[in-house]
Formats: sequence, structure tokens, C-alpha cells
Amino acid sequence: MINILFCGNDKVFDGALTTMLSILKRTDTKEPFTFYIYTMDVSHIKPEYKAFTDEQINFLDGVVKGYNSENSVIKIDVRDLYDKEFANSPNEQCYCSPYTLLRLFADIIPGMPDKLLYLDIDLLFNRDVRLLWDTDVSKVEYAASRDHYGKIILFFRRKFINAGVILFNLAECKKTGLLEKSRNFIKNKKLLFADESAIILSTTKQKVLSQRFNDQKFLYKDTVIRHFSKRLFWLPYPHVANIKQWKITKVHKIFGYENFDDILYEYVYLKGKFEKENK
Repeated sequence: MINILFCGNDKVFDGALTTMLSILKRTDTKEPFTFYIYTMDVSHIKPEYKAFTDEQINFLDGVVKGYNSENSVIKIDVRDLYDKEFANSPNEQCYCSPYTLLRLFADIIPGMPDKLLYLDIDLLFNRDVRLLWDTDVSKVEYAASRDHYGKIILFFRRKFINAGVILFNLAECKKTGLLEKSRNFIKNKKLLFADESAIILSTTKQKVLSQRFNDQKFLYKDTVIRHFSKRLFWLPYPHVANIKQWKITKVHKIFGYENFDDILYEYVYLKGKFEKENK
């Protein structure tokens, strides 16, 4: 079983769908996938912070089962845990959203597997997920790539990773208390990058992966994951743009990518089907 974790609200449905499709379309394996989605309704913080709907989860489950009947999508509502651990914490109004904090619950949610691949929803697989999944993490807490921009910050040195792609060894994390220590940082100290900073500061043993497992700027032939995170552009003037993979016109026009078209065209068809079924 290959175990994948996403975290988010109902607004990241497009990201979850495109990322799942990229995994399924680029991976040649008969081994089934379990996609876990941590979600919650915290609309008291912002009106748009609502949980994934059952309709969205059921649709995604149907999509992945179309590739393998043993695949599944599992929704886990973590609102009670969030209220207990992070409500009114210094990082609740962090730079992105409170949903990025939810991966820090992976060690205390019952039934989670010992090996778990956490993924942000703004990425696409260019090659087989097993190239990453088969990485040996038996002697470390996790494996991750360095952050493209953050790697120049000498203070963190090799520990400065991009937390958008993390292959967790949850058994080891429980032994070292990685996620427990991270939660304590979130509860007690305002951090520049919230949970990402907390994970880095709490790390005891990590494996640093090649940038091809989380490329935040370019797409090469050997790139496994293209992460569509915020990126600095120099032309026509220096600026930061946040172009996500489901913005197909911009993906074509600005990046010039066509090798994801089979994924994105199926996404367009499936998104239309979902909207028609759930008017």
C-alpha cells in the first residue's frame, strides 16, 4: 500500500484532483493507493475555511477507484484536535492557512501507517511516485528536498527543507517526538514559516533528497515532482507569481509546459462532470 496525505479545505479540490491524477497516470504499479485527506471547518477564522464535502470525497474516491478498485480516499475531520492543540495559538493566522498545520497531527491520529508521503496540493508528478516512495527512511524521521530559495539561508544549512513534499517515517517520528515537538513550537512561539519552521527546528534525523523530488522552479527530464509554489520572476520586472497547475492557460503560456496535458485535460473533463452532478 502506498499512503499519501493531503491537508486542506474544500477550495483545494482542484489541487487534490490534479495531483492524484498525476500520481495515477505517471505510476506503473499494481500496488493500491490510500489517499488520506485531513480537513476541518474553521469558518469562524475565515468564511472560506470549510471542510472538504462528502460529495467531493466520494467523487475523488470514484476517480481513484477507476484506476484500481483497491484505491481509496479517506476523509479525516481533525477539528477537535485542532481546537485542542492550536486554537488561538501564535501561528493560527500564519502566512498561508491553518490547514498547513494539520500534518503535524499524523502521529496522534489512530490508524495512520508507519510510512506516509505528505504532499502539498499544488504539484504534479512528472515521473513514477515509486522513485520517491521506495526511498529508505528506516533510520530517519523523514526524507525531503531542500527549499529552492531557503537553501541560501546559512543558519539552517542542510536542515532547511521545503515541507511541501515529505516522506515520513511515522514510527521513528513517534520515537523522537518530532511532531510532538513541532506542535509545541506552534503552540508557544510565533514562527516565520509556521509548521515548516517547527519541523525544521524539531528535526533530529533527516535524509536530504535531490531537488528533482521537489522542483519549485524548473522542469527537467529527470524531475519527479514539479511543485507549483510561489516563484520569483525577473521579467518583465522582478515579481512573485503564484501559478497553480490547474490554471492551464498560464501553465501553457508562462511555463510552456505541454507534457502535463493528458493530466490537465482529464482534470477538465472530471471537474465538469463533478459540477454537473453537484449543481
